[in-house]
Amino acid sequence: MIDLKLVRDDPERVRASQRLRGADDSLVDALLAADEARRAAISTADTLRGEQKAISKSVSTASPDERPAVLARAKAMAEEVKAAEVAQGIAEAALREAHLAIANVVEDGVPPGGEDDFVTLELVGTPPTVDAPREHTEIGATLKAIDTERGAKVSGARFYFLTGIGAQLELALVNLAMEQASGAGFIPVIAPALVKPEIMEGTGFLGAHSSEVYRLAEDDLYLVGTSEVALAGYHSGEILDAAALPLRYAGFSSCFRREAGSYGKDTKGIIRVHWFDKVEMFSYVAVEDAFDEHRRLLAWEREFLDKLELAYRVIDVAAGDLGSSASRKFDIEAWFPSQGAYRELTSTSNCTTFQSRRLNIRARGAGGVGPVATLNGTLCAVARTIACLLDHHQQPDGSVYVPAALRPWLGGREVLTAP
Repeated sequence: MIDLKLVRDDPERVRASQRLRGADDSLVDALLAADEARRAAISTADTLRGEQKAISKSVSTASPDERPAVLARAKAMAEEVKAAEVAQGIAEAALREAHLAIANVVEDGVPPGGEDDFVTLELVGTPPTVDAPREHTEIGATLKAIDTERGAKVSGARFYFLTGIGAQLELALVNLAMEQASGAGFIPVIAPALVKPEIMEGTGFLGAHSSEVYRLAEDDLYLVGTSEVALAGYHSGEILDAAALPLRYAGFSSCFRREAGSYGKDTKGIIRVHWFDKVEMFSYVAVEDAFDEHRRLLAWEREFLDKLELAYRVIDVAAGDLGSSASRKFDIEAWFPSQGAYRELTSTSNCTTFQSRRLNIRARGAGGVGPVATLNGTLCAVARTIACLLDHHQQPDGSVYVPAALRPWLGGREVLTAP
């Protein structure tokens, strides 16, 4: 959630952020009204508790004639206090609901608009020229690397098996990603794929994106769509040592997405699926360091894609496509020859203090205790990266070129050929 003090001191900035996102700016006024109602309820309850305390003290000093009336007043006051405390609880719940309804404040410089209004920041590499390029599904079938037919038979649409060299490619990519992350100071983590409701809500995934989330109703647990969720919850309810920041984690987990609203999109292959594995970077940093950390995460993502020898573009995502927790997001889209288009492979978001406030994560430093900033960045979404590698590095003879950085993890192979 956003800083309530900011809403009180500069509500127009928050309204402008809402409008930039294409969201309802009247929610800001609803939050201000809820904040005022809560403060009034607290004041009323405090005043009544003070009067109750004074009356209770007067019981012992009252004369026998006065005592019945004083006791009656004390009893009535107790009921008033109880009612005031109930009203305070209702006001606090209403404030939280209004607070959770507002997305993070957009960073200055974010492009306005929706999904198609991104700004291209840089083009890197030269897209390969491939005559009559084949899709990754055809290449994967030839290499006996991807089996979507049996995936659908076993689990339904948008599921798959990685077999043979496909399975080896996944392990190679994960090892390469973890090696790079560890070298950059990230702590490797194998993260759980199931989380409690308060953790999912705390990261902002139960708002506008709730339709994407799988829920196990019987156990009241959610399947994560990214290990960002578990890594954000890792320090929930904790006070960190400010001197120990930044804390950086590289989480590996399986990820699950319902892909609601994507009917008819990427129905073939493993680009848009319900389950995939991913290596995700996650940082806890001092608030003033968040801007620079965001650029560092982007640089690490670029380093990884450079190792895979891919042509790509870096884009600044428009405000209407940010998601509620991000104040700014950069995507990297790699070239798919079969589609003649750039497709997203990685994303990095600066969530400022939005998640840490929801999850009650703070840091103690010389100036006292205060919030921390959280940021996330995809290092390798495995299924989509395999699809890109097969598509991008396909050769005229039907083989697939193996980038040099991956070869040590694939037994030194320079090309992939049909078995």
